[in-house]
Amino acid sequence: MKMIEYLYASLLLISVVLIYFAFKQYSVSKELMADGIKTNATVIDLLRVSSDDGYTYKPVFEYIDRTNKRITFESEVSSNPAPYKVGDKVKIVYSKTSDHRRIISFWGLYRWTIILLSFASPLLIIGGGYLLYSRG
Repeated sequence: MKMIEYLYASLLLISVVLIYFAFKQYSVSKELMADGIKTNATVIDLLRVSSDDGYTYKPVFEYIDRTNKRITFESEVSSNPAPYKVGDKVKIVYSKTSDHRRIISFWGLYRWTIILLSFASPLLIIGGGYLLYSRG
């Protein structure tokens, strides 16, 4: 096998690994929507995060779980302008058995699936296409 074939095979392998993790993230979201507990969370604070472009804002949510325990968590994503205002209500879903929780929105549920697949797709096409073409 030539060195260039190793390169394309490694691109194909990387794409398969990324697709696997994208599928795992999709499965978590699917399981949460099927078996998780849906509730409303309130934005209680906007954390100011310093970045190269200035400042971004990360919302802090609070909700009450089934055992009447007050749970607070930070969003994984920050943005400018702030996506919410303090006091806004947001629908979330959380797991009964683990710490998984997601905001019920397209981006909130499927963000990592989309990001991983957007990296995996070109690698799959380039690596798989080359190997298919060179074999045929």
